[in-house]
Parts: sequence; structure tokens; C-alpha cells
Amino acid sequence: MKASGNPVSPHVLIYAFPVVAISSITNRVTGAALSVGCAGLGLLELVGGTGTSYWVMETIGSQGFLISSGAKFGVSFTILYHYLGAIRHTLWDQYPDMLTNKEVEKSSYLLLGGTAALSGLTIFF
Repeated sequence: MKASGNPVSPHVLIYAFPVVAISSITNRVTGAALSVGCAGLGLLELVGGTGTSYWVMETIGSQGFLISSGAKFGVSFTILYHYLGAIRHTLWDQYPDMLTNKEVEKSSYLLLGGTAALSGLTIFF
């Protein structure tokens, strides 16, 4: 690049994604994960018979605190994040004045932090 005089573009990994982009991507990923998880549990019941998904969940729960806590956190984060994200989008539809850059960034931090805190509480129940 020095020979041609053209500037070298930096690699995409050095850019910091804004929290709004992370929030949007997370909402899409949690929606896809919920779809795959529900389809998987449904297929497991169809193939394995009644109670197979309960057996799977019971097996995961009996693997010790770390594994069962991680599973609880992962499932609850996915459900809560996607649900609370839907509420946020409904509020934006009803109150478009909430769609300023500052408000959207603030709600993204609140959504990520609130969901992580609520999911963390599920570990103990």
C-alpha cells in the first residue's frame, strides 16, 4: 500500500460496536435461539415420547451447581432478553419520541444490564 499511496483500511475487529448494535444483534440471536430451542424440545418429545424433555432437563440439573446454573442463566437470559426487547420495541412504537440516540443508547444499557441481573437471580431458584 505504501507504493500506491492508498491508505490501509484498518481491520474490522479494531472497531468498537456501539451498544445499540450489540443490543439489536443480541435480540435477533435470542429470537433465533428460542426458535431452535422450542423446535428442538418439540422434536425431542415427538421422537422420544412423553417426558423425554423433562428427563433431559432433570439430567442437566443434576450435573452440579456450575452446569445447572449456567443452563438456567442461558435459558433465562434468552427468554428475558427477547421478551423485554419486545416490550421496548412496543414502547418505541407507542412513543416515537423515545427514539433519540441518547434514549436508545440508555435503553440498550438498561436492557442488557437488567436482563443479566434478572437472569443472575434465576440461578438461586
